[in-house]
Amino acid sequence: MTNARETAAVPAEPSSMKRGAPSGDILDFLRGRGVAVPPAASGGRRELGGEGGLLESLWRGGHVGAAELAAQLAVFYGLPLARPGEVAAGAVIGSDLSLRFLRETFILPYAGEDGLCLAVADPGAGEEIDAVRLALPGADALTILPFDAFDRLFSDIGKEEREGPTAGADGSDTALEGLDLALGDDPEALQDLARGAPIVRAVDQVLERALEAGATDIHFETGREALRIRLRVDGILRLDQSLPKRLAPAVISRIKILAGLDIAERRLPQDGRANIRIGHVEADLRIAVMPTLYGETAVARILLKDARLLDFARIGMDAVNRTAFERLLAEPHGIIIVTGPTGSGKTTTLATAVSLLNDPARKIVTVEDPIEYQIAGIHQTQIKPSIGLGFAQALRAFLRHDPDVMMVGEMRDGETASIGIQAALTGHLVLTTLHTNSATDAVVRLADMGVEPYLIAASLRGVLGQRLVRRLCERCRRPAPERTAEVRDLCRTRGLSVPEHADYHRAVGCPTCSGSGFQGRVGVFEVFAATPEIRVLIRERPDPQRLVAAARLDGMTTMLEDGLLKAAQGFTCIDEVFRAVG
Repeated sequence: MTNARETAAVPAEPSSMKRGAPSGDILDFLRGRGVAVPPAASGGRRELGGEGGLLESLWRGGHVGAAELAAQLAVFYGLPLARPGEVAAGAVIGSDLSLRFLRETFILPYAGEDGLCLAVADPGAGEEIDAVRLALPGADALTILPFDAFDRLFSDIGKEEREGPTAGADGSDTALEGLDLALGDDPEALQDLARGAPIVRAVDQVLERALEAGATDIHFETGREALRIRLRVDGILRLDQSLPKRLAPAVISRIKILAGLDIAERRLPQDGRANIRIGHVEADLRIAVMPTLYGETAVARILLKDARLLDFARIGMDAVNRTAFERLLAEPHGIIIVTGPTGSGKTTTLATAVSLLNDPARKIVTVEDPIEYQIAGIHQTQIKPSIGLGFAQALRAFLRHDPDVMMVGEMRDGETASIGIQAALTGHLVLTTLHTNSATDAVVRLADMGVEPYLIAASLRGVLGQRLVRRLCERCRRPAPERTAEVRDLCRTRGLSVPEHADYHRAVGCPTCSGSGFQGRVGVFEVFAATPEIRVLIRERPDPQRLVAAARLDGMTTMLEDGLLKAAQGFTCIDEVFRAVG
């Protein structure tokens, strides 16, 4: 349908074009073409929580794939689809054009077969398109390029700029080569070097690449011969670059300066925080520095300041688990726990739950470390252990503020657990997290903290267990029907429910996903509700196996079953489910 028109761009104002069409028109069109547009989209991009345009929010929210959205827009606006290779080869970045502006607006001028063209992701962005035309006269024709293709193209353009005239043959910054790094233990000289332009630029480029790649952590690791920098993307560490060992003190010192740490202290661990902004992306960094055998090592946890309206469907929770969890949240009092390992999305789930409960009729307070999601109408407190303000102290103080709902970032000790249980028993709804392997293990963990089983049975309303699995790249995934028999055998052996309709795929790898075969992550969940029968088991003896058996009789879907269902739907692959869940 659209392939025949991919060879020529369309002039700016054909009669069939709908530049600036109302959002309702395009949404109605997408719904009519079978795209699952959520009802909240009718309220505009803020209802979807998008920082960019409405269509960008639909894509980033996982409501529609980038390629599918581009194909539908080509039909709606009567425009051709651009060829990514042609756009990359003919990209035009003039001196009057801001690369950051082009990146944020998803517009890229390029020299096509018939002259200058503008590749756009959203043809309805009239003001932004007109602004580029003012800076680049003659770029009248428009073509459509998917959102994810822009991310890849701008990443390549940024890489070329970084590896341009200042880069050496090995890809390192030649501006760093002439630095005098024979500093010994002189902290003042090291501080001057860490504040210098070459080191500042090198660290800023690492931060920029990390945000572009969607990394959650940056590891600066000092080894015997090199400073290795790795990024954790979709839960997996991958090498970003290696710098000469002599640069390690200056780079680590720069990280310390960002976090307000003492650069002269190299013998003890240090923790700090920093705030960065690159383009329209703002993030907090939690920075930890540790002395090791060959020098100091630093890890920066990236916490995006995400102001989007959170939604359970967006994080991958299906209708069955969503209904079960929302039923728990409807309880007037009690304690609800979210469990999972570090980096499994527990904070995002809690923030989503709090957003759902956010109502002028309720007073909601949170105690967090750190405050990752800032939610209007909710009283949020950051703990500060250095001055004696921990989870237990803040929770005890908030009990005197007449709250209806209390969210505790994590129950780390018996004191916090006891205060939370008492709050739940005295008419408050308490939301919190624990680090356990499954939902039922949370009961045993509370007992290990010293909470009496009868108090757990009286206060617990339910537990949500979760993991994150990597989402298959839509561009390069390939069918894997041979896994159907394996899954059926597994389900038969383990007594699990078998997915009715199987559409299994495997990871391949392409330039879009940097050869990994995956892009992004999706959650797998299990909801353990404390029914009257389960409360009896908790009072008698908190045994996880007995609790799981009883919960499955009540209809609980385990994380493994939820993961197999998502693999059968093509969201992820079987091996990824086994890696994350077991």
